[in-house]
Amino acid sequence: VKNYHGTLIELFDVDDTFYTCVEVTAGTRLFYHVVGHDRHVIQILKQIDKKKLPGDINFFPMNRIEVHDIDIPKQQLQSLSRTHPQVSKSQDAVSMMSKIEFKPQFRNVLEHVFGKTLICRSLEVATRLARQQRFDCILLEGDQVSRKGTLTGGYFDTRFSKLELQKNKQKTEAEYKELEQRKETNRLRKEELDKEVNSKINELEKRETARSKYEMNYDRRKTLLNRAREELRNVKEGQPNKEWKLGSLKHELEQMKSTRESYQAELGSDLLSQLSVEEQREVDSLNDRIQELTREAKQLYNARIRLENEKTTIENQLHHNLLRRREQLETQLDEVAAETVKERLTEAEEELAEIENRVAAFQREMQSEEDRIARFGQSIDDLHQRIEAKKAEEKEHLDKISDDQTSLEKMQTKQSQLLAKKEECMKKIRELGSLPADAFDKFQDKSSKQLFKSLERANREIKNYAHVNKKALDQFLSSSEEKEKLLKGKEELDEALKSIQDLMVTLEHRKYEAIQFTFKQVSKYFKEIFSKLVPEGVAELVMQKGDAPAADDSGEPVTSEMQRFVGIGIRVSFTGKTADMKDMNQLSGGQKSLVALTLIFAIQKCDPAPFYLFDEIDAALDAAHRRSVSAMIKELSQEAQFISTTFRPELLDSADKFYGVKFRN
Repeated sequence: VKNYHGTLIELFDVDDTFYTCVEVTAGTRLFYHVVGHDRHVIQILKQIDKKKLPGDINFFPMNRIEVHDIDIPKQQLQSLSRTHPQVSKSQDAVSMMSKIEFKPQFRNVLEHVFGKTLICRSLEVATRLARQQRFDCILLEGDQVSRKGTLTGGYFDTRFSKLELQKNKQKTEAEYKELEQRKETNRLRKEELDKEVNSKINELEKRETARSKYEMNYDRRKTLLNRAREELRNVKEGQPNKEWKLGSLKHELEQMKSTRESYQAELGSDLLSQLSVEEQREVDSLNDRIQELTREAKQLYNARIRLENEKTTIENQLHHNLLRRREQLETQLDEVAAETVKERLTEAEEELAEIENRVAAFQREMQSEEDRIARFGQSIDDLHQRIEAKKAEEKEHLDKISDDQTSLEKMQTKQSQLLAKKEECMKKIRELGSLPADAFDKFQDKSSKQLFKSLERANREIKNYAHVNKKALDQFLSSSEEKEKLLKGKEELDEALKSIQDLMVTLEHRKYEAIQFTFKQVSKYFKEIFSKLVPEGVAELVMQKGDAPAADDSGEPVTSEMQRFVGIGIRVSFTGKTADMKDMNQLSGGQKSLVALTLIFAIQKCDPAPFYLFDEIDAALDAAHRRSVSAMIKELSQEAQFISTTFRPELLDSADKFYGVKFRN
């Protein structure tokens, strides 16, 4: 969008030395969205409401931000070069805006956020400038002094600097764009190389094809020159045979089409079930005859195929061996003397005559077999005609059967209607309940007219009982169904109760294991830390249990191990002798403080907290124990932050920083 410029953190750059103070000054405003006009804010908010997007969003509309000129005082104080060489050597404080790089169009927004903030050398300078010049001051470490008098500071984790992450993000995006450009360039280069390679390959293939074509043309023309006359003669000799074979194949094709049509007409009908006994016998004999003729035709066809294969073999031998031999002989005729040519020609003619005789014999034999096949084909045609006549008779019988089936379907429809009416009457009889024993015998010999009169009389008598509670049976049935539902619901509730009880037992067991595991961990660390605080001491934690299991509301004892735990006991010895182990109520105030700190440190080992606040924990300790506690806090401060108040100097020896508080006036 033209008037949307992104978040504030994307619009400026600063040296990594000032990351902490800039982040603390801006806070969450680093992620405010900068737009050119407030009407664009309204449009964006409408879209957010329309899409029901969650979360909060903040804006800096540039037309609404007004910043007045700020006079930064020139403080000619001591040099900062010894501690912070990034700050000007002649100043104890510099404007934060002077350390930020940005485009001029975003100056109003950045001055609105950072304009009245000074980066100071020390807390004393920051306090003085905030009180005298009414500026917000901040140290490089992030401690702030507001012009309103408040002091803010503490630990700031520099490992997760937002500005550093933003810088890495921008760097990564630039590298990504560069890689995308290189990728696109390489892709275009690859396409060009592929085109060039394909063109070279095509050119090479064309040349190879042309060379092969020239070679093939040379060989083919050389061969055609030698075989042209022989092929012409062979074509003329084989033309009558092929014409006859074409006619035979056409005849077979017509026969196969008629056979296919007859087979399709036979589909879905049972021929033999509709024929008489004599016709079935005749069909059986014809089928046997057809099978026999089919076997003979198959044998003849196999013999014909075998002869054709032999013929093909002889022709191949003729074309591939003898004709080539003749070509060789013709070639040699040009090279040998006249007498040798004459002898070889005579031998070749004899060879050719012998082969022609063999071919003629094979052709005569094949002609006789083809005549035999034609005779069998004529017999098969006659049989097909007889089968067609039988099929016509079968069709007449099928038409008669179809008419009979139509009549049968009408009768079945009438029968089903009567059965349905009978079933309805039987249902009404069953609804009457149990009938007298002589109910059927009593009305067996009566006519329909008499039965209808009896029915009419019975209906008139039934009207006398019109005020009987007819819903009693329905109420009984509904009550029975409700009872079954309640019983089923009770079974489901019993199953659910059992599963809940099983879950409670499982949770009790897990809770017991968790408490045992945690107690063992704390007990282990308690011994280790106490031995560090009191090198000659011995301490232990004791799980206290009751003598008997507790009882529930019904008076029955609860067998859970959890119910037996009543507390934690602590026994310590500062002399190192296990015989002198003492309980907490036998210790002095300083000893109790030391044991309490040991327990806190042991718990911190198991489940660390982010920070700890101690208020004069060393008030009752002697100097040696204060030094031990100070060393322990120093050791544990690698994983957490410790804030402590004290009147003693021992804790200050290990502290990273400390503040002194004094009374004045």
